[in-house]
Amino acid sequence: MSTFIEQIHEKAKLGPKKVVLQEGEDVRVIEAAGKATKLGIAEVTILGDAAKIKATAASASLSLDKVNVVDMTAAPNLQDYAATYFELRKAKGMTEPEALKVMKDPLFYGAMMVRKGVVDSFVGGATYTTADVCRASIQIVGMQAGLKTLSSFFAMILPDKSFGKDGVLFYGDGGVVIDPNVEQLADIAIATADSFASLVGEAPRVAMLSCSTKGSAKHARVDKVVAAMVLAQKRRPDLVIDGELQGDAALIPSVGERKAKGSPVAGKANVLIFPDLDSGNISYKLTERLAKAQALGPVLQGMAKPSSDLSRGCNATDIVNVIAINVVRLQFAQK
Repeated sequence: MSTFIEQIHEKAKLGPKKVVLQEGEDVRVIEAAGKATKLGIAEVTILGDAAKIKATAASASLSLDKVNVVDMTAAPNLQDYAATYFELRKAKGMTEPEALKVMKDPLFYGAMMVRKGVVDSFVGGATYTTADVCRASIQIVGMQAGLKTLSSFFAMILPDKSFGKDGVLFYGDGGVVIDPNVEQLADIAIATADSFASLVGEAPRVAMLSCSTKGSAKHARVDKVVAAMVLAQKRRPDLVIDGELQGDAALIPSVGERKAKGSPVAGKANVLIFPDLDSGNISYKLTERLAKAQALGPVLQGMAKPSSDLSRGCNATDIVNVIAINVVRLQFAQK
């Protein structure tokens, strides 16, 4: 049986998309661009100083065959991109000279390529910070219709196949929104559910997690989770979602039946929504270490087009996997 990421690669090959990598002078990015191209999962463009890119590739014996290299020392469409960025940001005090300066940054230039439809998605963060990647995403790519919150999910692949879909659970949000309010938490639930549907190909069953199950504890933080669940349900009546649920009630059938009898989610959740970044981040790391799970992410979600962050400790394989994930999400969005 193929693994989750192997299935993602196979799906990506069925309809490759155009993806730009902004950190083209990094050897990991060059290697990833070559691998993704050779695998047939994407048409890849990389940005940077063309001479430096070619020298780095040569010194590492890496091929740039069929990889599109955009030389940022003479970037095409720079004035047009800067003019568009100025229009987007002038109400925030942006000046035309500042817009031109920003557009010379490959991160923002690549984001504008996505906005202009030159490419379908960007993958950055091998050297840029998550904050920088999120800023470029929000300012230029923009938010998905109906959502106002940029968030993230982790795909957790567990050795124990009894959980989720053959051991695959999605955790949201473990990487971006520190203390979401009711509206933001509802956005995170909707976005993570859609991410699960697009990548796993199965209907999401969304558990809004808390320290309480169905009123077993009283606190304003519990009330927030319940209110977010009600709001998400109102906005997306098609979603199978329930809360508030404790972790065991969400995942263990016998506990779910006892604590939340009749719930459509309890005991069989495949999407777990955490009430804050502390709990989400701690949980994914504990799952990774204690349950020997593989963690893919954080993958950004909520954007008009998938645009992803990377860990600065990533390797070429990690980058290829994120490219494939974005391609499959694009395929799903176009259906």
